[in-house]
Amino acid sequence: MRSLLAAFALLVLALPSLASAQAPITLVVNFVAGGPSDLMGRLLAPELSAAMGTQVLIKNSAGAAGGIGAAEVARARPDGATLLLSPIGAMAIQPHFRADLPYRPADFAPICQVADTPVVVMSAPGSPLRSLAEVVSRAREANGGFNFASTGPGSLPHIATVALARAAGVPMTHIPYRGNAEAVTALLRGDVSIFADQPGTLRANNLQAIAILAERRTAEFPDTPTLREQGLDMVYSIWSGIFAPAGTPPEFLARMEAACERALRSPAVIEGFQRLATPIVFRNQRDFGAFWQGELEKFRGIVQAAGIRPGD
Repeated sequence: MRSLLAAFALLVLALPSLASAQAPITLVVNFVAGGPSDLMGRLLAPELSAAMGTQVLIKNSAGAAGGIGAAEVARARPDGATLLLSPIGAMAIQPHFRADLPYRPADFAPICQVADTPVVVMSAPGSPLRSLAEVVSRAREANGGFNFASTGPGSLPHIATVALARAAGVPMTHIPYRGNAEAVTALLRGDVSIFADQPGTLRANNLQAIAILAERRTAEFPDTPTLREQGLDMVYSIWSGIFAPAGTPPEFLARMEAACERALRSPAVIEGFQRLATPIVFRNQRDFGAFWQGELEKFRGIVQAAGIRPGD
């Protein structure tokens, strides 16, 4: 009896830690459902769940070009229960772009990078805009009435298209949307003329590729010329990674880093990312952290040198 009571007492003491270990993890995606970030998250979630031994749930917290979801995770308890899957904009551009940003890079601990995909400038099916020369000509004729879409002020699609317009010396009007789906709808409706985003957007919506902002043409889109080939030396990509609130225990970060690497090697994720035309790029905590710091410095210079403001 004494042994049974002792065993029961140990079980009761262990219950909180057991419950904690089995508590679900919320992976906040800071864009609306159906977009590239959301689809990546939903491909990763089952594999992360299996690797972590607990359920990983997707929560979409969209708005402010990813800033709302990022701020939510920055405020979360650093216990491993809330993580962020974010593309570049909220994490490397907006800290230099918005003076009222409700979070700082120091509020996050990088865990792993999961992808890095080139940006494609695209137009609606049937649009006469099929080359950079046609875009420049139409924008010059419109004299400020040429609209382009973005996934919000301070997003990579916004910054890249403003940089393109300034490099080409033509006026374009920025029309921001809450996410990829809204921007595509506007493009198909004719409210905007071009949209720069990940290749998966083009493929999923049968859009026309005008140019790819990469070092060279890609295997997925061999007939799409780079901007360099069309006269503008510009290279931009949209990377995505998983972050935790700063102060999250190192043991948890190490487990999630290993789970991330395992997930990105799974056939289901590899096949799914191929369907999205999204190249898998894994970086561990250390390498992703160093890369992220480099991107922060890079976009500090780009935003300041170009004088890009939220209203541009």
